[in-house]
Amino acid sequence: MKMLPSLNDIESAARVVYAVMPPTPQYCWPLLCERLGTEVWVKHENHTPLGAFKIRGGLVYFDALVRDRSVQGVITATRGNHGQSVGFAARRHGIPAKIVVPFGNSVEKNAAMRAQGVELIEHGEEFQTAREHAEKLARELSLHMVPSFHDKLMTGVATYSLEFLRAVPDLDVVYVPIGMGSGLCGMVAAREALGRKVEIIGVVSAQARAYAESFANRRPLETPVTTRLADGMACRSPDPQALEIMWRHVARMVEVTDDDVAQAMGMLFERTHNVAEGAGAASLAAALQERSRLAGRKVGIVLSGGNVDRNVFGAVLNESWE
Repeated sequence: MKMLPSLNDIESAARVVYAVMPPTPQYCWPLLCERLGTEVWVKHENHTPLGAFKIRGGLVYFDALVRDRSVQGVITATRGNHGQSVGFAARRHGIPAKIVVPFGNSVEKNAAMRAQGVELIEHGEEFQTAREHAEKLARELSLHMVPSFHDKLMTGVATYSLEFLRAVPDLDVVYVPIGMGSGLCGMVAAREALGRKVEIIGVVSAQARAYAESFANRRPLETPVTTRLADGMACRSPDPQALEIMWRHVARMVEVTDDDVAQAMGMLFERTHNVAEGAGAASLAAALQERSRLAGRKVGIVLSGGNVDRNVFGAVLNESWE
């Protein structure tokens, strides 16, 4: 059975994170409350130095990794935010990093990763293929493969949930987007460490249903990925360790379409003037879908990142993204 990090583990991780960045804010936006018909709080992980929550996991993972002096270089696969996190942390510690992305990946996320000094490698048509290629290169080049889900990554990103649940201790329900699962499992860890009762709901893309299918069937299942807007949720093969945690602690999954996500991206900009990428808007999309069951409940949503290409965001705002 997978053990969750303790409160002491998460607080220790927070000290590593806060050496680089301050806690992110959480705001209750009146126009969002008006739209959802109840009190809604947004955790703004789009306000980190990399524009996404993943920086926290990278900092904590590399804080432990550098104690292994045999590591001469690292490699990972990503659609963008995880790669930025790895590049940022690797650069801080002087470790060379290679990042594998699929062809057709976000142009601006690719540029942001290169700006961290990584060697960017394009391979395959989707994240899973890129990940398999990264694992192959890790073996051939004797590089350390940074996984997409790991205890240290989960503990690092749990620091945003610790901030959120301490700042708004009486949340009734919180929606968390799922890529490979570190954010959702981090929310579980923070809730359990604090002894809170908040209901945790995972949000997946209806065009990347691996976690929803696996959650429902109680076994890991692969599903095709066809989402074109929620690249941060484009998972074909779920992580078994993440699933173990979800099966024990997550209330349910909600699926949102690309159209739902586009609507939520536009609404976040219109009503809070924050930019959200597809995965970053998915929590709001799920809450909107469940509006009828949220009356009288205090709702939390995680705006997990704001790294969306300019042309994509412009098309979303013009309602012409398809």
